[in-house]
Amino acid sequence: MARLNIALGQRSYDIVVEANALSRLAAHIAPWTRRGRSLWISDSVVAAHHWPKIEAQLASAGIEAHLHVVPAGEASKSWAELARLVDWLLAMGVERSDTIFALGGGMIGDLTGFAASIVKRGCDFVQLPTTLLAQVDSSVGGKTAINTAAGKNLVGSFHQPKFVLIDPQVLATLPPREMRAGYAEVVKYGLIDDAPFFDWCEANGVAVLAQQPDALERAITTSVAAKARIVGEDERETKDRRALLNLGHTFGHALEADTGFGERLLHGEAVGVGMVLALLYSARRGLCDARDAERVAAHLSACAMPVTLADAGVTADGAALVDHMRHDKKMSGGTLPFLLLRGIGQTFVAHDVDLDDVAQFLDEQHRIAAQAPVS
Repeated sequence: MARLNIALGQRSYDIVVEANALSRLAAHIAPWTRRGRSLWISDSVVAAHHWPKIEAQLASAGIEAHLHVVPAGEASKSWAELARLVDWLLAMGVERSDTIFALGGGMIGDLTGFAASIVKRGCDFVQLPTTLLAQVDSSVGGKTAINTAAGKNLVGSFHQPKFVLIDPQVLATLPPREMRAGYAEVVKYGLIDDAPFFDWCEANGVAVLAQQPDALERAITTSVAAKARIVGEDERETKDRRALLNLGHTFGHALEADTGFGERLLHGEAVGVGMVLALLYSARRGLCDARDAERVAAHLSACAMPVTLADAGVTADGAALVDHMRHDKKMSGGTLPFLLLRGIGQTFVAHDVDLDDVAQFLDEQHRIAAQAPVS
């Protein structure tokens, strides 16, 4: 078992990484149950896998459990599902002193966290992430949001959980594609400021994806420790420090918007392509060696992940993709900060990126792909 802490003063909380933690769930969540009951949010797929055992375990511990099920998929991060969730919580008589439990991947964590931040002007919530992406990234740090027609995560709040319980064994039910998508966020931490960890990923990525226990636990704990450190230094992204966690996301969110925020391109897949694009654009500007981009692309490709616009199924031209970027929530004064790299493990925030130049770069990527020989 590993126990980590996000140091945020009165908002500090622990993150526990423990194999088979769900078998001891009642003991883990005891500090956050009251009135002999608990309120749970999950999606239709996760609930089918895990809820019967959880409900039985809680019942044996004398804890009444109530579940609200949300349709699986990114489309449920919406106004409509948020309204249904809040209405259910109010119908259940939720009180400000109650804790709400989020059981699922990033969509459930974001949706539940946002609902918890607004119902009764704020309730506590606990994260129990069930995807690799949620375990290493979205369950930690307190960013909550829904998507809108204008873009991804544009309506939300900072609302830290009270506790995060990570059980690597629940990933056994995860489809391989979802596992690979989450692995992109693991690689991200090596690219941000830990080149030796990227070296480790190159050597052990296949073992992580095969869910070999030691490799998987190291990938999770190293990623969570990195995010805890960065969030502790810059909780609300008021400095450039937390912005480093957005590596690959500015490009990635534009790709997601172009493909409809759905199954065509998963979030982690978009981030993986976005990180390769960030390295290629950095090389174009003379900031890093093009071989760094080739190395990262080779590793992700070896893990059966998309690494190009064509792989991602994106056909929109540069101007259209940049138009999506203009809706980015980080846009300020007409300028969009970009995460660029001086090399692997040397990510920084650039405030001087010309979006017209980005559009030209993306068009170049389309042309390069069109000229590449068919293997």
